Amino acid sequence: MKAVIVCASVSHGNTRRVADSMARVLGATVVSPERADPAELADADLVGFGSGIFYGRFHARLTDFVTALPERQGRAFVFATSGLPELPLAPFARPLVRLLEGKGLTVDGSFSCRALDTWAPFKLVGGINKQRPNVGDLAAAQAFAKQLRDGRGPVS
Repeated sequence: MKAVIVCASVSHGNTRRVADSMARVLGATVVSPERADPAELADADLVGFGSGIFYGRFHARLTDFVTALPERQGRAFVFATSGLPELPLAPFARPLVRLLEGKGLTVDGSFSCRALDTWAPFKLVGGINKQRPNVGDLAAAQAFAKQLRDGRGPVS
């Protein structure tokens, strides 16, 4: 299986650590949106899209990249790191999942974990989630990737 992970990791490298953990399981290449080659993505069996969450949304570099992608068939997944928990009634993955589905991709699941956040008020105390993503978070990311690799259906 050929897999590619498109990752926008801009603040502390947290999202890249999660992407790298998944990539080891999937045998995937990890690239930034700026370095991602749409032709390479078209050849992939599975493509992951992830970033940190900013004001409840994926990073604009990632969503702009996905918006510009041509329509195609295939499998995808979404992942994120965030300082604050995802709200059940307004999951931050939903808009990106819908955008990918609008491009013709089947989204097999989403993964998220907490991570260091030094956004404005949290910066005053040195940030929140200072030890995250931790070993448990990275193990959970790898377990998620194993389910994707093994084709066990949609996972969250």
